[in-house]
Amino acid sequence: MKKNYILILLAFLSLSSYAQENSSKTDTLRKHALNVFMDATDFIRKEIPFVNYVRDIKDAGVYIISTTQRTGSGGNEFTFFFVGQNENAGMRDTLSFVTSPDESQDEIRTKQVARIKLGLMRYVARTPLSKYMNISFSEPLSETVSSDKWNSWVYRAALNGWLEGQQSYKTYNFFGNISAARITKEWKINLRANYNYGQDKFDVDGEIITSNNKSKSVSALIVRSISDHWSYGGSISAGSSTYNNSKLSMVFMPGLEYDLFPYSESTRRQLRLLYTIGFNDAVYSDTTIYDKTRELHMQHSFSAAYEVVQKWGTIDLSLNYSNYLHDWSKNNLSLNGFLNLRIAKGLSVNFGGGASLIHDQLGLVKGGATTDEVLLRRKELATQFQYFTSFGFSYTFGSIYNNVVNPRFGNGGGGGMTIMMN
Repeated sequence: MKKNYILILLAFLSLSSYAQENSSKTDTLRKHALNVFMDATDFIRKEIPFVNYVRDIKDAGVYIISTTQRTGSGGNEFTFFFVGQNENAGMRDTLSFVTSPDESQDEIRTKQVARIKLGLMRYVARTPLSKYMNISFSEPLSETVSSDKWNSWVYRAALNGWLEGQQSYKTYNFFGNISAARITKEWKINLRANYNYGQDKFDVDGEIITSNNKSKSVSALIVRSISDHWSYGGSISAGSSTYNNSKLSMVFMPGLEYDLFPYSESTRRQLRLLYTIGFNDAVYSDTTIYDKTRELHMQHSFSAAYEVVQKWGTIDLSLNYSNYLHDWSKNNLSLNGFLNLRIAKGLSVNFGGGASLIHDQLGLVKGGATTDEVLLRRKELATQFQYFTSFGFSYTFGSIYNNVVNPRFGNGGGGGMTIMMN
């Protein structure tokens, strides 16, 4: 009996020693793993467990910035910028992949993980964990590429509806659109048609108040690349809107654009200057405050847009000015901006806002709007300005590592599809 107890004790001590050795090994590997700074979803942490996801960029051996751009097919191009620092200073890589519009979210996030893994290999190779990595190639290569029978054209149609109600109130809205697009390095062509109809009904002490809103439009944008900095093109549109007192409006605006930075760098930085000039032919549903039922005027516009994505945050600024050439006092000036800034370890602030000076409301109804139309915002109202603002901050502190995923009780997040630099 005593002999059995001794054997059990020896087995327990052996297992305990093995567990301690194994725990020590895994802890050593974790300490020597690559420190990565990125806004990673739970899915990414689960699928890429061989790095440390640190909270502060200063602790990282590599930080990852990602951007997303819409493709001509209606999918997205995801681009990941890997920037080494500390022990990996001077190392930089850029990897991209494209998704199609019919791919599921699971397919997209799986592609994201595969591309991030590929980008991390050069950095992981400099750590002790590299001897545990295996690289494989899963697909045979085709010697030829089949031709595109659609010649890069992509077509899309959508129809949506929304209905809500209670005893004294109900509303519904129907909206649909069809589009065709062809996006190549030389050309950008977007054709689109939209329709929207909405109705609100209120029962106020037995009195039924009904409000309708309807709009429809067709538009075309055609742009031709000249070089990596210049492009020219134009837009044309026609439509009507009960909100804008527009029975029929036609606008034609050709223009020229210059980007101070090459278009090839557009996912990281842009400084675009665009000038357009054309005409606006408007037929009004009701007589305007200028006693017009129709008018045709030349107009021009200038816009500047600056966008940058860096490790310290993001900036997105735009300035727009336009006026009618028959009367330069009929003008519109607007400025919009968004800033997300990392100012200290764990501390980020964000600001957003915009303001417009409005002096070009030619289509205002002479008789004004009813109380119902004012409260429901069914008619455009006279104003000389408009503005909006937003702001916020976040602060986090504690362990620099953020590797563990725990989805219990649904508080672990996960499933997010966007990786952004905060």
